[in-house]
Amino acid sequence: MSVLEARLVRGVVAVLIWGGFGVCPRVGLAESKMDQTLATQKADAEQFFSKQIKPFIKKYCIDCHQNRRPTEAGLSFDPALRTPGHAAFSEKWKKSAARVKTHDMPPEGLDQPTDEERQRFSEWMEKVKYLSPKDPGAFVIRRLTKTEYGNTLHDLLGVDPDVVASLPDEVSGEGYLNSLSPLQLEQYLAISENVLNQILAPEGKPPTKIQKQLFGEPLTSETDDNATAGKVARSLARKAYRRPPSAAEVEVLLKVFDLGQQNNLSYYASCRLMLKAILVSPQFLFITPAKEVETEKGILPLDDFQLASRLSYLLWATMPDAELMALADQGKLHELPILKDQVRRMLKDPRSRALFDGFGAQWLKLGDLQTRTFDPEKFPQMTTAMRTAMYDEARLFFESIVRENHSVANFIDGDFTFLNEKLASIYGLEKTVTGPEMRKVKLTNGNRGGILGMPGVLAATSFPNRTSPVNRGVWVLEQVLGDHVPAAPPNVPSLEKQDQKQIANLTLRERTELHRSEAVCANCHRLLDPIGFGLENFDAIGRWRDQDENGQAIDASGELPGGKNFSNPKELKAIIAGHNAKFARNLVERLLAYALCRRLEGYDEIVMDELMQKIAKDDYRMQTLIIEVVTSYPFTHRRIE
Repeated sequence: MSVLEARLVRGVVAVLIWGGFGVCPRVGLAESKMDQTLATQKADAEQFFSKQIKPFIKKYCIDCHQNRRPTEAGLSFDPALRTPGHAAFSEKWKKSAARVKTHDMPPEGLDQPTDEERQRFSEWMEKVKYLSPKDPGAFVIRRLTKTEYGNTLHDLLGVDPDVVASLPDEVSGEGYLNSLSPLQLEQYLAISENVLNQILAPEGKPPTKIQKQLFGEPLTSETDDNATAGKVARSLARKAYRRPPSAAEVEVLLKVFDLGQQNNLSYYASCRLMLKAILVSPQFLFITPAKEVETEKGILPLDDFQLASRLSYLLWATMPDAELMALADQGKLHELPILKDQVRRMLKDPRSRALFDGFGAQWLKLGDLQTRTFDPEKFPQMTTAMRTAMYDEARLFFESIVRENHSVANFIDGDFTFLNEKLASIYGLEKTVTGPEMRKVKLTNGNRGGILGMPGVLAATSFPNRTSPVNRGVWVLEQVLGDHVPAAPPNVPSLEKQDQKQIANLTLRERTELHRSEAVCANCHRLLDPIGFGLENFDAIGRWRDQDENGQAIDASGELPGGKNFSNPKELKAIIAGHNAKFARNLVERLLAYALCRRLEGYDEIVMDELMQKIAKDDYRMQTLIIEVVTSYPFTHRRIE
């Protein structure tokens, strides 16, 4: 890239970002009329807060958690007492309820609530949502992730998606960072230059076929350069922006073309400069509306083009295809039957692998499996090929449940998986499964099957040299059942720091149970430990064992709250499978948060109740779950601000 071109591009980027890409002014939200049921539930919630929760907070919490003094854990209940239904406090209510439920709060030495008072505080989580106005939540005009950016460049211009390898890795979905730093902008400029060098001929050389496809045939003396450039600008912008460009956006691009012409660049070089400006523009890097609308309503449905992009990047991690764009052109995509049919069509497409790579792997916490450290002397089997097979097993299992539209219960008690010879050795099936190809395998061992007995998951919840019952217990409670587990208190020594003489003859279970002697640990560990111990027959990389490293017999028995007893992983799985509705709700909550790129809060809880009623009627089938998320109010609407 010449110095002149670099200077022009940087100037144009500034115009595009700060001049052509803004946000609508904030306008007041117009509250929708609640139906009689919601109105009744709102009144009940207000009364419950006034009579039960407010006195509880003032008696047990406010002395430490208030604005007038440094608050514990950064939590102040002052704003919650004024506006308990405010969306900003949703997550704090959940964490507070979890800590009260486990007797972690109030701290030891202070007045303690009765069990009945703790139960009422937990019940508040089912009532507070009714104080929220109908609202799709803060709308995120979000930037494409690294993966989405690479896939979009591939689909748009035919380049290898790995052209974006220089960008830092990112986690998509809930909590995704939407910012654009100066360093990232420089990286986008370098990547766009690399892309253009791959697809376009250098200045002075005959145009390649794709140059002609993008910019048209060579000009003649009778050709109007500006008129031709205008057609090119509209065509390129429509494809790159995934929607028709506005007149103002086309005008900005034509100014880029004119800058090139004024600086003696050829027609093709000026078009090249215009395309480069497109590739680093916010309209390409972000998913933006087709047009901004001035309205007093405050909340609007997504336009069909933005809905197409939102859907395509959720399920495929790339730009909408021709069929989605055609439906958006016709203004039909938002129609419920058509939108549902498109979801089904897209889930059959191989590109739907993106749903696992983006959401599924994040949910199961397998994202760092390739780089996770394992003791090479204890676990030489954890090669790159083994880790890939573990990841692919989970991916193929997830995709099978989605494409065959199984109930989500199969995630817990499925009797099949996907193995190759290398991974089959972890299962003890290497004599029946041979070769490097992954294939579907029927499982006859009831301790296996489902995500709880999957080697990748078991490895991801272990330490480098041993299992971790605590990590596995936390994983099941949070990732499977959706419970909130309070963070471990400070100054509690790890097992490795325990008195070695005292623990010399103890099993890992006995060593872990020592934590229960700490009052601040006991309540959580009474729930965590049994689940983790129930999976102790699986070693740190998921192999079955009857004895631990010291030759002592594994005790996988335990009791869960409610008197549920188990003695092996099979029985533990059966107990967890009995919480199918709770597991399904957790999965729906995680998928909706991933789709919205934000935490769920406020009115989202009412949306979740509605989704669960619909999904339960179809036995919690996976495609129904995905369709209900895609057609939900917060996914198809946006708040204007």
